Amino acid sequence: MPDEKPNEETGRFQVRATAETHFSWLRTRMSIERTLMSWIRTATALIGFGFTIFQFLHRFSQTPGVKPAEHPWAPWILSLGLIGSGIVALSIAVWEYRSLVRYLWEKDFKPIAGVDEFAHHTPVVAISVVLLLIGIFAFAAVLLRVT
Repeated sequence: MPDEKPNEETGRFQVRATAETHFSWLRTRMSIERTLMSWIRTATALIGFGFTIFQFLHRFSQTPGVKPAEHPWAPWILSLGLIGSGIVALSIAVWEYRSLVRYLWEKDFKPIAGVDEFAHHTPVVAISVVLLLIGIFAFAAVLLRVT
């Protein structure tokens, strides 16, 4: 809006509590949720593929009549890399999500955020934590199953 001027105290724009700004705030919050859900899907794929690749190639190498692999450690290293990447990516995504939600609930944005005085959390963070625990378990399972 052309008539908005930076707030001299904070260096930010003045926040006006209108229906338009409230719905813009809601769209931003939903966008943050969708972004974290995308990272959850990516991390699930990385962790799942890493664990599956290890299990498949580990069992395949134990099949009678199969020639031994030239690099028997390659599936183990690849699996740990994929699982570790999923864990790290999801950890960074959750940290980023939490910092953005905290930013959206700062004092300046509370008038347009809603009527409550505290941030509402969706189940997406709980799902992220569960997936992180599953990823850590998968990482440990692959790491300790060196044969």
